Parts: sequence; structure tokens; C-alpha cells
Amino acid sequence: MTAHAEPGFRESVDLMFNRAVAHMDLSPGLAHKIQICNATYTVRFGVRLRGKIETFVGYRAVHSEHMEPVKGGIRYAPEVNQNEVEALAALMTYKCALVETPFGGSKGGLCIDPRKYEEHELEQITRRFAYELAKRDLIHPAQNVPAPDMGTGEREMAWIADQYARMNTTDINARACVTGKPLNAGGIKGRVEATGRGVQYALQEFFRHPEDIKKAGFTGKLAGKRIIVQGLGNVGYHAAKFLSEDDGAKIIAVIERDGAVLDDKGLNIEDLRAWIAEHGGVKDYPGAQYVAQGAPVLETECDILIPAALEGVINLSNADRIQAPLIIEAANGPITAGADEILRKKGILIIPDLFANAGGVTVSYFEWVKNLSHIRFGRMQRRNEEAHHHLLVDELERLSADRGLGWELSPDFKTRFLQGADELQLVRSGLDDTMRNAYQSIAEVWNSRSDIEDMRTAAFVVAIERVAASYRAKGL
Repeated sequence: MTAHAEPGFRESVDLMFNRAVAHMDLSPGLAHKIQICNATYTVRFGVRLRGKIETFVGYRAVHSEHMEPVKGGIRYAPEVNQNEVEALAALMTYKCALVETPFGGSKGGLCIDPRKYEEHELEQITRRFAYELAKRDLIHPAQNVPAPDMGTGEREMAWIADQYARMNTTDINARACVTGKPLNAGGIKGRVEATGRGVQYALQEFFRHPEDIKKAGFTGKLAGKRIIVQGLGNVGYHAAKFLSEDDGAKIIAVIERDGAVLDDKGLNIEDLRAWIAEHGGVKDYPGAQYVAQGAPVLETECDILIPAALEGVINLSNADRIQAPLIIEAANGPITAGADEILRKKGILIIPDLFANAGGVTVSYFEWVKNLSHIRFGRMQRRNEEAHHHLLVDELERLSADRGLGWELSPDFKTRFLQGADELQLVRSGLDDTMRNAYQSIAEVWNSRSDIEDMRTAAFVVAIERVAASYRAKGL
């Protein structure tokens, strides 16, 4: 690949798909059916704002309907385009197959800079966009279920859900038309943190495999590892917070829009997040080194690099200078296909986006199930669990007293043991189980086949084979 052949995002996804298919026994026709995007809808609609009509352009791509509903976020950004949403929809297909959530892949986007509009204006725009999609069944609990993405969040999802409910007043499952909603609008605990938490669980599982740790040139555990995070948005913030607070890793640098801050002793992520919220960036953050040009900090020596913002930040222009022995893709497509080739030749391990950032869609799946079942997780069994735990503790304490053993259970243990699992604990447990199983399916292919040298190819092989199995079951 030459210096002039930097692939685009969609081309990168296709190249990675083809690389995986070369290791599989698929008929050309079936491979092509899996690869292509089934349909892309472009909507153009007007909204009266500030005394004039503005026209907006939005997209919803449906990549694969081997399972329905299809699933994928809606992003708000000025650069949204058809190629981007189709590439993201394809990644959603493979991602859902890899983590075994029963969805096909979809993605949406609206060409807009949300920072230029007041909240009530964004609500008008969002509701009209939702109307245009819903009347074409591109928002529907059984057909197409959006979620938040870059530039959108709980607020926008609540508006979309309410707009759908207004249009479908007798649909008892209306809340399941979208995920990532606020708790008071049918959301689920743990959804906001889900993608970042999934990155943490992915790294934890990687460090449970000695043979994989060795391939990265590491020894020991996750504790003490030096991490650089690019992008302290929702995903990057939660990943950095959990890895530093729960696992003892050190976040030595954070790269943001206005530069980067570095501290080899480890940054306080909560303090930095609060600073960014107050000042709009990392500049002048006290107690850390500030660098005005953030991009070159990606090339700083560290143990783990976490690109958690935009696609294509590691490309042919900088891949040669990346020093991290392990990269985990918290963003979608942060490494181009050309850069991926360079990094693999350098021996750098990449935990791919297909797996690493699947926490969001996994917990979205839990939310969708919650909405369809019309009951929060834990409501039926939590107190029953606590009652059974009480029986055990009471019996142990009775035996101790009767036999004069004189020992007591520590109050902290009793408090934790006697507490039944609530919704957040169950969501985290389900996400942890999902990430462990998905990693193990990747590792099995990666470590057992000499012709597959990297985790990305292994992940694509696992995902594509599962999609192919679904199509074969349909008679294709």
C-alpha cells in the first residue's frame, strides 16, 4: 500500500471484511450478500427556525436484516455522509453477531452541528427527523431500533421515543423503538457508562490470557499499565475512570480538541473531566503538562493506547510512529486499513472496535428486552435472593453460638452478601459475561489458526460465520 493510497472509512471496512473472508470457506455469492448494504434512505426535511425554513439532510442505512430488528446509533455531525453511515452499519452487523445480540446492523446520521442550535430548536429538528424515519418504519421496536451516537444522547433518544409514541398511540411496546433513553423514559441503569465499561471488561479479559499478554510483550496485570486516551467524551471518560479507579492503571495523557495534557504519575480523570466541563477544553489544566497539538501525543511511548473519539485518527501519516504495544479501539474505525497493516507489521496488537466498543449495543439489547418485558431487571428476584442469603448467614451465626466457636462474620461481608442484585449489578454482570465470551471466541480462532495473525481478522471471521449461519438457516 503506497503513501497515496489512504483508504476511506467504508473502504477500510470492506478491506478488513475481505481479509477475513480470504480465510473462510464461503461461496462468493454468500460473501457478497453479507458484505453489501441492503438499503440506505436519504431524507431531506424542512424546519422553521428563527423566522426561516432550514432544510436538513439525514440518513438511515440498513446493512443486514439476517436478524431483526436492526440496531445502530444516530449521530449528529456536520460531516455525516452516506459512505460513513453505511460503513458504521456494516460494523454494527458484525459487532452484534460477535457479541451474540439478536440484531442486524443499521446506522443513522443527521448533517448538523448541534452546538449551533438552542435546545428547543434541536428538539424540533430531532422530532421531525424521527417522524421522517418512523413513517418509513426506520424507527420501530420490531424493525429498526436506533440508539445514541456521536452528538446525541439520552435527551435526543427521549424525544425520538416520544415522537414515535405520538405516531403509534396503540403500540404497547413503543418505548422499545429506541435505546439509550433516560431512566424516567424507559431507559436502563448502566447504559450511559456501557461502552466505556465494555472497554474495561475487554482489557480485563485480555489480561486473563497469559499467552495473549506475552504477545504484547507485557508481564503482570493491568494495574500500573500506562495508558493514553484520545477523546474524553462519554466513552473515553468512562473507560479512563474505570481503568484508573478499579484496575489501578495510570492515565498518563488525555488528548482533546484543544490539545493534550500529560502527567507520568497519572491524571485525575474526575478532576480533568470537571475542568473540561467548566472551561471547554484541557488548556491550562493545573498540575499537568499542556501540549497545544494533541495529535502527536498519540505517538508518545506508553503501554496501552485508547483512541476513543473519531475514525481514522491513526492512519498512514502517523502509524509508523505509534509506540504503544497494545491499542484498544474504543471508537469506531479509529485505525484505517492502511495503518492497520503497518501496525501489524510492527508487532503492535490491536483489540478491534468490533469487539472493544460493543458494550453500548450489549446494554442497549438489555434495555430493549426490559422495554418489551415491561419490568425492570431484579424486581422479581432481588428480595428472594436476600431472604435466602439471610437464611444462610443466620444459620452460620446460630451454629457458632451453639458450639461456642466465638467467630463472627465481618459487618462489611454481611452487608455485601445480604444485598440482592439490583438492575445496575445485573446489567454489569451481563455485560461482563458478554465481553468475556466474545473475547474467548476471538482468542480461540486467533490462537488456534496459524493463518490468522491478528485479533481483528479473528473477530471478523467469528462474526461473518455467524451471519452466514443465519442466512443458511433462511435457505440462502
